Amino acid sequence: MHAFFRIALLSCLLLCVEQESFGMAQEPIKKTKTKAHPTPKKKPALNKFSESALAHQLLDGLRGIEIGASAHNPFGLKTLNVDYCDDYTTDFKQSELKTCGEYAPVHIVSPGDDLPFKDNVWDFVISSHVVEHFYDPIKTVKEWLRVVKPGGYVYIIAPHKERTFDRDRPRTSFEELLDRHEHPNPPEVDLHGHYSVWITEDFLTLCERMQWKVVTFQDIDDKVGNGFTVVIQK
Repeated sequence: MHAFFRIALLSCLLLCVEQESFGMAQEPIKKTKTKAHPTPKKKPALNKFSESALAHQLLDGLRGIEIGASAHNPFGLKTLNVDYCDDYTTDFKQSELKTCGEYAPVHIVSPGDDLPFKDNVWDFVISSHVVEHFYDPIKTVKEWLRVVKPGGYVYIIAPHKERTFDRDRPRTSFEELLDRHEHPNPPEVDLHGHYSVWITEDFLTLCERMQWKVVTFQDIDDKVGNGFTVVIQK
């Protein structure tokens, strides 16, 4: 029995020496972060603003035109796009391409305030951040109302002075707009900038003075969120 225990003890000692030698021969184990396998590059997601719930509520199932549509700011309605040119190299179109990877096709080339349609042919005219680019917005809205059927809509989203880069500019009064309309003197070169600066109440005053029937409005539009919405019914 004594010999047996000696043999067992010797075996244990040898095993411990082998394990210790193995551990000394190995590099100390370091904690490292597991590197993820590279994944194939995907095309960037399209950066687009949400569609307007109010516009869908009023205009779904109707046919209309959009003035100056942009791919990154879609309404998802049944419309044709009217724009002053179909040159896709303009700053506006290149901005669309950079923002969301595509641009809105132009179906009809025409000034937005001089449309090539007969009276009372469309269910609605819609625009977002466009009306402020016209020197004479009174003429512009009158033209949009002309081509809309009786009972149809002119749906306008315009930038709010306090929520855009126009915040430091003076507000455009109704008197100034009326003077532009009655005594037009537009610049020789139209740079398509913001001719008018409004808050919601200013545009509602314009509608009231022009006797345009406002059926609803949003002080904060439900689309981009930096403008206001005014819906006029013919």
